[in-house]
Amino acid sequence: MSGRDWGVLLVLCGAIFLEGIDVAMLNVALPSIRADLGLSTGSLQWVMSAYVLGYGGFMLLGGRAADLFGRRQMFVFWLSVFLLFSGLGGLATEGWTLIVARFVTGVAAAFMTPAGLSIITTSFAEGPQRNKALLVYSGTGAGGFSIGLVVGGLLTSAGWRWVFFAPVVLSALILVAALALVPRTPRPERTGRSVDLAGGLTVTAAIVLIVLGVERASHTGLAATLLTLGAGLASLLAFVVIEARSANPLVRLGIFRSGALVRANLAGLLFAAGFFGFQFLVVLYLQELRGWSTLETSFAMIVIGIDAILSPLLVPRLVARFGSARLILGGLVAASLSYALFLPVGADWTYLAMLPGLLLLGIAFALAYGPLTIVATEGVKEEEQGLAGGLLYTSFQFGAALGLSAATAVNVAATTSSAPSALLDGYRSALWVPLAAALLAALISAFGVRTRSAGTVTAAGGPAVDTAAPAGLPTAR
Repeated sequence: MSGRDWGVLLVLCGAIFLEGIDVAMLNVALPSIRADLGLSTGSLQWVMSAYVLGYGGFMLLGGRAADLFGRRQMFVFWLSVFLLFSGLGGLATEGWTLIVARFVTGVAAAFMTPAGLSIITTSFAEGPQRNKALLVYSGTGAGGFSIGLVVGGLLTSAGWRWVFFAPVVLSALILVAALALVPRTPRPERTGRSVDLAGGLTVTAAIVLIVLGVERASHTGLAATLLTLGAGLASLLAFVVIEARSANPLVRLGIFRSGALVRANLAGLLFAAGFFGFQFLVVLYLQELRGWSTLETSFAMIVIGIDAILSPLLVPRLVARFGSARLILGGLVAASLSYALFLPVGADWTYLAMLPGLLLLGIAFALAYGPLTIVATEGVKEEEQGLAGGLLYTSFQFGAALGLSAATAVNVAATTSSAPSALLDGYRSALWVPLAAALLAALISAFGVRTRSAGTVTAAGGPAVDTAAPAGLPTAR
């Protein structure tokens, strides 16, 4: 790669680093926010879910906007919005204002992230060069998350509002670098092409209503829950009908003919559901049951950040040797084992008892996250790279919101009092949610490995060729 290529990649890695550090810092600050603003467990969950709902709900629209209005333009504008509302979140004095600020910050990320990802996938040739760029990119995001755990603990010790003010400074630096390094490109030709607002609104409504229905299941009646979920499914059906009839759909339904893309998105959704649900429960366990400080919690969980080292250094070699599908499956199996190791968690567990599960989760993230990004975007036409990135990140964020809501719902339902034994029962019950999600994701991914193996033939005198790859794009193994 040229020096200019590295400069562009550095800026985009800075943005995904920002997204990772922002989420991680908030994660460890949640108990302090609850204490200061007087939030219930359900409301506390919405501080996280508001962000991922804004992120996931508008991601498809963000990916489409990048393809239609220019990737650089969308990246720069929405990075500015991210900067503004991150700062406003730090000024919140009530729970609802913080939730609104986090929702808008998530919307900004929904437009910024697919624009950045599509800049990478259109700037680097498909194959080893793009794979390397994507793995460096995903590894940087993971690094942001692990560093955010420690920085979040330090900042929360001084005051939880600093976890919102710190990203403002980082956003400003990335914005200046983006204006200087990301090259201008001609505006895309939009003749006969438009933004599908009806599709964007219905898919966002579907995501919000489904997550709301899951979250409310533990503290509302069956009729209200079914009504909310039914409205979400009806919105999803309306979205499909709109896309099928639209001349310029938000999501071209034909893109789902790619089995690899569908499997990557489903696995990504379930993987994120397990990962975020697990993180939420572990933070509550350490700080509210065990009484650990935010800084102690941060250092306890930083071992998950091993993926920041493995993703750029080891995973590219493993992808070249074993292929992305096998790595994804291995990562999901490792995640399942990690969650299973935590099921018998006790009220007096030592850190050494927790360490194997946390370390294994970091390895699982490294094996699965980057390869999922590769599989979800390879073979997709250049003009639909924003859409492909939007689909994947929608799956990640929708999964995160579902995982948080489901884990919270089970935790609330299983916790009968504020006694330590009752709190522990609630955590143990809720830990089955991430385990079930990871096992289902592994099952789905296993079909990908089988399909790849069945589609691999050896040309006479040549390398193995994956005939399951998209037409015209054979992949040497």
